Amino acid sequence: MAEDNYFRIRINSLNPDKSTTFDIFVLINQKYVHYKRAGDNLERDQIEKLSQKGSDLFFVKESDRQAYKNYVHDQVNNSSLETKVRAQILRESSFALVEEVFEHPDVETALNNAEPIISNLVQFMDQDPDGMAHLISLSSHDFYTYNHSLDVSIYSLGLAQAVGYSDKELEEMGKGSLFHDIGKRNVSPDIICKNGPLDDVEWEQMRRHPDFGLKLLHEIPGITEAMKACCFEHHENFLGNGYPQQLEGDEIHPMARIVAITDTYDAMTTKRTYNKPMSPIEALTFMKEKLEERYDPDLIHAMHSILFDLEKMAK
Repeated sequence: MAEDNYFRIRINSLNPDKSTTFDIFVLINQKYVHYKRAGDNLERDQIEKLSQKGSDLFFVKESDRQAYKNYVHDQVNNSSLETKVRAQILRESSFALVEEVFEHPDVETALNNAEPIISNLVQFMDQDPDGMAHLISLSSHDFYTYNHSLDVSIYSLGLAQAVGYSDKELEEMGKGSLFHDIGKRNVSPDIICKNGPLDDVEWEQMRRHPDFGLKLLHEIPGITEAMKACCFEHHENFLGNGYPQQLEGDEIHPMARIVAITDTYDAMTTKRTYNKPMSPIEALTFMKEKLEERYDPDLIHAMHSILFDLEKMAK
């Protein structure tokens, strides 16, 4: 008999008030152990205790993937649930998918697998005016490649929606921002995960990730120029002293200008071992007052006002 395959889910993608339609497993000593059967509930206090212990990963059989997707879809579209609860389920289920996307050896397949993540986020934004505020309020502010990529995508979608992007453009914006750091696949994990500032040699390697990313995306049919620009140009700035091309002002693609802002904001508000993160208010104020000339002035003003408004809405 063929061995079962499993995929990861995060504990907070489950609604304690709704029984599951799939079996849940935990991984103990490299073995998948049955934890809950389909039809069981995972009680609220169990979720809280497991989250406090840092045990936030469960596993589901690959054969139940569609059942899990349907379960998440039903919860996110359940109007009887509070918007914040629905936002948490959507973000946590998206995070698990982002992990898979970035770990998949085939970039083209990874990009295809990412489409439902972005579609779900855009649909949620359309359905609930407060949805984006709650998604943003749930940011972990933890600098981990998957967290960072998902959060940058959420911030980028919120900013793009606020300045008038259509749903079709938002889908493109979401995918471009989600994969803005895809070139880090080709950077040494020792550099990516280093607990401290990079030295000159390491920093030079890190600065090549936009080039690596563009090369990866160039090999995939159907990738738009906007998506490539999000990857290749998100470290450019209006002063012309960014990298890798030293582009200035309007030479930078409009979508890449958005990612440049959201990428910086997320980096400034995330926890690192070697520096203290800024609060969202501190980061936004610093960017507006000290870094404004580096960014599209209309976008940086919009980001400043929008995020302040969204934070108020989410409280």
